[in-house]
Parts: sequence; structure tokens; C-alpha cells
Amino acid sequence: MSENNTQLEKAPENTSLANQEKTLSPSEKFTQTVLKEFHNPGSEPLELTNFQRKLINNYFIKLDSVLIDSEVKRMSKSEQYRDPLAFAWGNVNLRKLSRDVVAYSMIGLDPLQKNHINPIPYKNGKTNKYDITFIEGFNGLEIKAKKYGFDAPDEVLFELKYSTDKFKSFKKNINNKIESYDFEIIDDFNRGELQGGFYYMMYENKEKNKLVVLNREQIEKRIPEYASAEFWGGEKDEYQNGKKTGKKIKVEGWEEEMFMKTLKRHCWNSINIDSQKIDDYLMQIITNENDKVPTEVAEKISQHANKEEIGFENISDVDYEEVKNVVEVSAEEVREFANEGPSF
Repeated sequence: MSENNTQLEKAPENTSLANQEKTLSPSEKFTQTVLKEFHNPGSEPLELTNFQRKLINNYFIKLDSVLIDSEVKRMSKSEQYRDPLAFAWGNVNLRKLSRDVVAYSMIGLDPLQKNHINPIPYKNGKTNKYDITFIEGFNGLEIKAKKYGFDAPDEVLFELKYSTDKFKSFKKNINNKIESYDFEIIDDFNRGELQGGFYYMMYENKEKNKLVVLNREQIEKRIPEYASAEFWGGEKDEYQNGKKTGKKIKVEGWEEEMFMKTLKRHCWNSINIDSQKIDDYLMQIITNENDKVPTEVAEKISQHANKEEIGFENISDVDYEEVKNVVEVSAEEVREFANEGPSF
């Protein structure tokens, strides 16, 4: 058979492949990029389950939404304060993002589920591209702790303590083999001032049960330096017609929700990683946590940021909106928010 005939026979196959590439959806192209950038040891292609492929698609959906929202905010700024680099897929560091997406999806964190994980784009001054950092929500921390933790609890109870509630802890000692507590709500509709909270870690072996109590002072010292008054309460700048008036206004915030969120993060961050369970995916995340966000990340807090009140129906909305709001901040604030105050 001649060379020309061979080429003709191969042509339909090549045309078919080209057509397949043209018909790929953006999310499918993103999945292919992820698979190309991350391989198993031995350079073998990474085999993903249908569930993991769905998670990767969810990362694309979430990231695409974040980029669109960020670009709208960028364009809403006056040209004087607008960064020239558009929030677009062509301006994203896909190599690092692909590795991170595979790692987080293998662990089971879904960006479309509230309080699992939230992507935050920030400009890398060295590459002139947007890197994506991920902030794990308290539900994401729980999933990671249960999968990789050493002696993770079977169940955890979380409660807030108010001034009219009755609470008494019973610590483990020579006469009491099981740590426990008594807790009674006296008036469900008027519980008084919020004083703090506690969580109770329960195990099949009840002698391992553990009670952790955090009073108001202990919780408040974990408020991030750049925390928004709209979430934690306090004062914020007053705006009129898009400009600061020079006055401060009092904001009530969502104290109960933020106290509960702090309790949950404290709990799941307190569980040590089991060294025998560490895999390549967790190592990728640990590496990310140890990396510092570059200090030259340029974008300052927008003069238009945080002008409007934000309403929430529950703690999930608070956690999601608080993270979403970070898109407008600088590198120092991203780092502070990710750390959530002192290490637990």
C-alpha cells in the first residue's frame, strides 16, 4: 500500500480526534489539563473515579464563577485603582492549580459544598499571572481530619454557652474515668450574653472522651487581624455615594455564627496527622500550607470594598461569604485569613 493511501486511511481517524477536541466542553478541557499536569509515580497517567472526575468538574465550575465575579469587581473600579491583568483563564497559573485540584479532589473536598474549600485568586508579581490559593472551611477540615487524623473522634458535639445556661465540667481523674459535663439551657428564648462555647469529642472507648472549653477571651483572640466587622461585629467606615465620609458606623455582625465556626475549626485543627496515613495528595496540601503567599502580591484593598451590608441565614452562608469577600484583599490579608489567628 502506498504512503499516500496510508495517509488517507489515517485521515478520518485524525479528523475524528480533532472533532472530539472541538466538542469538548470547557470543564472537560480543564479536566484534561489537570490529568496532564499530575501523574502517578512512574509517569503513569492518573486514573480517576467518576466521583473524582465530578469533583474536578466542580472545581472548574467554582473557579470559573470566582474569576467572573472577580473580573466584574476589577472592571467596576476606576482606572486609577484597576489592575491591568484581567481575571481570565489565560492569566491563571494552571500548572500549580492542576496539582492542587487533584490533591484536594482526591481527599474529597468539594468546592460546591458549603464550608468545604474556597478558591482565592491573587496576582503573583513574578509571573504576572493569578495563582489560586485554597482556604479550607470547617467541614473540609473535618473531612481531612477524619481521613488522615491520628485517633480522630467518632462524633463531636458543639455548643455555645450563654450567661443563663448552666454548665459544669467533670474532668477525668483517679475517681472519674470518663471526662464529661452537665449542660442545661434554662431559658431557650432569652439565654443572655454569649460567654463562649465548648465541644465534646466522643469515642467508642468512652475513657478517651475529651471536653474542650473556650471562653469569650479565648475565642476573641483568634479573630483574624483583618476580620470584617460585618462578620465579627464592631465598627466600619461609612460610605456615601461610593466615598468614605470619615465616620464610623456600628455593625452588629454575626457573633454566634462566628463563635461556632471558631469552635469547629479549633476542634478539627487540633487533631494530629497520622504519619502512616500521609500520601502524595496530603503532602501537596502540606506544602501549600507551608508556602507563604508572595509579599509582592499587588492588589490593595479596594476603596469600594465592603460598602454594603451582607445578610446571612445561617453559619454556612457566613463562612462562604466571608471567604468570598477576601478576593478584594492584599497578600497580607489572605495570609492572615488563611491562618485564622494563632495556630490551634
